[in-house]
Amino acid sequence: MGLAEERRGRVAGSAGGLSRAVLGSPDGAVTPGGRGTRRFVRLLPALLIVGGLLFDSLAPPNFTAVPLFVAAPLIAAPFFSRSRTVRTGIASLLSVIAMRLSDGTSTQVVPVIETITVLTAAVLALVINGVVRRSNEQLASARVIAETAMRAVLPTPAERIGGLQVAARYEAAQADEFVGGDLFAVADTPYGVRLVVGDVRGKGLGAVETVAVIIGAFREAAEQERSLEGVAQRLERALAREGTRRYGLDAMEGFITAVLAEIPPGSAIVRLVNRGHPEPVLLHADGALEVLAPSVPALPLGMDLGVWPDRSDEWAMPAGATLLAFTDGLSEARDANGVFYDPAARLRGRIFPGPEELLSALTDDVRLHTGGRTTDDMALLAVGRPAEGQPERRTTVKIVGRGDDTVRN
Repeated sequence: MGLAEERRGRVAGSAGGLSRAVLGSPDGAVTPGGRGTRRFVRLLPALLIVGGLLFDSLAPPNFTAVPLFVAAPLIAAPFFSRSRTVRTGIASLLSVIAMRLSDGTSTQVVPVIETITVLTAAVLALVINGVVRRSNEQLASARVIAETAMRAVLPTPAERIGGLQVAARYEAAQADEFVGGDLFAVADTPYGVRLVVGDVRGKGLGAVETVAVIIGAFREAAEQERSLEGVAQRLERALAREGTRRYGLDAMEGFITAVLAEIPPGSAIVRLVNRGHPEPVLLHADGALEVLAPSVPALPLGMDLGVWPDRSDEWAMPAGATLLAFTDGLSEARDANGVFYDPAARLRGRIFPGPEELLSALTDDVRLHTGGRTTDDMALLAVGRPAEGQPERRTTVKIVGRGDDTVRN
């Protein structure tokens, strides 16, 4: 049988143990529900070590598998915890030492250099792991600050405002980015319930600062301006002042898409001014749906390409109807094939007990459409006019499953 066969037996016997040593305890094991690519990356260091052992046992003596043992801890460094990176480095080093002891070459020059090379790679991997962890901590801290600031300027509105039912959601993107500039606000004014939903160009704390400017200007203008067009013009002037204060390229290029709505007291109508924003939809009590497209398209706020008078459009909003406004994080959410989410198509023919249930079903359906991962923040605002004598709850038809068009009352 000889030395080669003995080497193969010892290597085969130790491969499973080395793999368990690299993968570690159950808390470090691969998550069964993770994506295939992530599972592969988490298994790759162990596969390299096991593959190196098998290669060394089967290949001629003048071939070496040391590059595989060098790569294992370096690959583990940016993805694994410190303890797992250390275990991977130790497993690689012990594998090289065991191979050279088994073939009796551990004291020769080349095997000694190989051992030192793997040791150096293991130490370097530990350094890389520390740098990556610190960077991730700083990124997480910055994101928490930005999210906290966003929540501070976007407080959750009351469930009832001016006799209307209100629900709002802010869904942060799951991509590794700072929060964006999506915004919403609702105000009960002498002219009725007024609301704004918008999307600021850019991300991070700069976008949050612009959101604060818009929300502050809206709350003031909604109380003072007699018309919805006047509110839009006040927002335009607030952005112009902010641009003058900031100076710089970002201020010159910044803009905000927004839709403003007004539901006057004692009348079953809704007025809209749309400044380059995705078109809201109006859901009726019987499941019918209207897309509220503006009669005259308008540029976003802050474009500074000329002055045109705003024009509001008016639609009937009978009892039991719900107005849904959203940002492009909803309408531009894509599935695995790159198909955009179409809220009008998904909601048409469906009924919901109220605005809160509508937003819950909608966010669940978007997650289903995208596979659980979105790349842009999403702001949703739903305002419903309750019907007299309407029961507190109606049967909700789920919007997941495109084939079910049945509507139950």
